[in-house]
Parts: sequence; structure tokens; C-alpha cells
Amino acid sequence: MNTLPIESIETRIYVFRNQKVMLDMDLAYLYGVEVRTLNQTVKRNSQRFPDDFMFQLTTSEYELLKSQNVISKGKGGRRYMPYAFTQDGIAMLSSVLKSEKAIQVNIQIIRTFNRLRRIISENKDLRKKIAEIENRYSAKFSNVDKNIKVIFEALNKILTPPTKSKKFGFLASEKDNK
Repeated sequence: MNTLPIESIETRIYVFRNQKVMLDMDLAYLYGVEVRTLNQTVKRNSQRFPDDFMFQLTTSEYELLKSQNVISKGKGGRRYMPYAFTQDGIAMLSSVLKSEKAIQVNIQIIRTFNRLRRIISENKDLRKKIAEIENRYSAKFSNVDKNIKVIFEALNKILTPPTKSKKFGFLASEKDNK
């Protein structure tokens, strides 16, 4: 099987209820099955999917997705709110979806989640190190050079996530943010 580009998976990861999740429709697309088939399989194995593995979006969460043009606003469509699968729920899917493609897609999805976790962790570590350097520099020199202050402000701005962002998911490149 050809491997999926990481960006193809990253753009399908959203944050709901402070958890990184993937929606049933995106997972069905990646696995090459119908959404209905994926959800029927999950329902037949419901004991494997507790609330911390999978949950159904509320109407307001779904509307927020639609308002961000993340999903189609076309006619027809769903009769129920989408299901969101956490990393653990996605891992559990490999035990109920038996195809070779499902297994390979699951491996790539788990690798993508782990990569994102590493990136976030490294960002926190870098932010902490910069703060330590800034504090050391400021402590040594009471009249901190104006240029140095500008550098620290720029670094902090780059490493601090926006507080009022309505975007969902992890975007593959900066051009996707525009």
C-alpha cells in the first residue's frame, strides 16, 4: 500500500473538548469505506469504544465546523452528528476493521499523532528555554538593550499560540493558514 502523506492526515485532526480527534467521515475516507459502514462496525463493537475513545459532536460543535468551511454545507448529508475518535479510539478501530488498508492507515495515523505530540512538546521546551535566557539576561543587566528586548518579544510572539483562534486542526503549511 502507498503511504499517505502526513499532511493529508494532519489536516483531518481537530481539537474538540480539549482532545485531538478525527471525525468518522475523514476516517472512512482514509480507510476507503463508507461512513455508514465504519459507524455500523463501531456500533457492533460498542464495548470497545468507551466515551474517552469516541464521542458524538453536539449540534453547536458541528455548526462550528460548517461555519469554518471544514465540511460541506451542501444539500442532503448527514442525519446525525458526526462521531469524533480520539487517538485511543483510532487505535481500537484497527481491531474491528480487519482490512490490510485499515491496518496501514492506522499505523500512519498513530505516527502522525505522535509526531504532533513531539512538536508541541518541543515548542514548550523551547519557549521555556527562551524564558530562562531572557530572565538571566534581564537579571544581569538592569538596562536591557532595546534590541535584545525586541528579539525576546519576537521569539515569545512566535512561540505563543494565538488565544482567540477559531481554526480547527493542524495545518500542513503556513500558506494553509491564510
